[in-house]
Amino acid sequence: MTVLIITHSEDNECIARVAAAIERLGGRAFRFDTDLFPAGARLALGAGPGAGRSTLRTLGPGGGELDLGDVTAVWYRRVAHGRTLPASMDPQLRSASVEEAKRTVEGMLAALRVPQVDPLPAVRFASNKQVQLDIAREIGLDTPRTLTTNDEGAARAFAATCPDGVVAKMLSSFAVYRDGEEHVVFTNALRDEDLADMRGLSLCPMTFQERIPKARELRVTVVGERVFAASIDPEAAPGAEVDWRRKGRELLDAWRKDALPPEVETGVLRLMDQLGLNYGALDILRTPDGRHVFLEVNPVGEFFWLERTPGLPISEALAEVLLGRAPRRGSWSAFLHAPAT
Repeated sequence: MTVLIITHSEDNECIARVAAAIERLGGRAFRFDTDLFPAGARLALGAGPGAGRSTLRTLGPGGGELDLGDVTAVWYRRVAHGRTLPASMDPQLRSASVEEAKRTVEGMLAALRVPQVDPLPAVRFASNKQVQLDIAREIGLDTPRTLTTNDEGAARAFAATCPDGVVAKMLSSFAVYRDGEEHVVFTNALRDEDLADMRGLSLCPMTFQERIPKARELRVTVVGERVFAASIDPEAAPGAEVDWRRKGRELLDAWRKDALPPEVETGVLRLMDQLGLNYGALDILRTPDGRHVFLEVNPVGEFFWLERTPGLPISEALAEVLLGRAPRRGSWSAFLHAPAT
């Protein structure tokens, strides 16, 4: 069995971990770094009699060739289309090349009628934070009151209904680069002075949520039907109280194994069913009075540090699902068996 891994050359150690687990289980893992395509890889997609085999060949040290007809599953992890194209290219031509590379790779994925973790349509659908919260609420998970707006008055009125305060976050990943250094925009608690002066809101909508008191922050990783939970003390490092990612490196060894109450775990699995995902990394808060509040799910979220501490076997679980050794969530099949377009 052959698993095609869709990623890019700067992805982290999770790729090697999952590939090694696939090999241990007797499968073959083929890595496709999308940032090296088209300059550093050759992709041929044949359609119709006489068009030839569909193949993928990666160039340079460690390169290899894959007959796409041998692929039995796909792990869709990350993409970075055309990132290594020469900077000297004419901007218009470079833009066209990136778009053609993107469409070619997406066409390849759509044409591979094999199980995918997860199908691109499912990943895109599930990445919508408003959809996540709506579905989570409908199936009975506890969720925070949330408002996305670029209206100052609406934001202030919403904040007035939140007795424990309000936090602001972005729907997309965003970073500001100053002097070559990356400054990630994290979730932030709003102060009175922030609410008083919101002139910039009209230029960029923001998402506002009621601030939830928390005893533990949970990272819940779902692979197929398995649920892995780890948690951290939000007071473990100064500055991590609102968003633990702000001190993520300092807290790598502070994560501990945890578990969800049965009814919450059932709700999480139902959410994954509704979103059509075999994999997801969920953020959940445990309040001092024992509530579990769902914040969001990342369909391609990180997990590598949880294999170091507290030692959750997520790579092994992914390999088992990809190789058909463990149950896959049934909803992916709707994408697999959709009529070809």
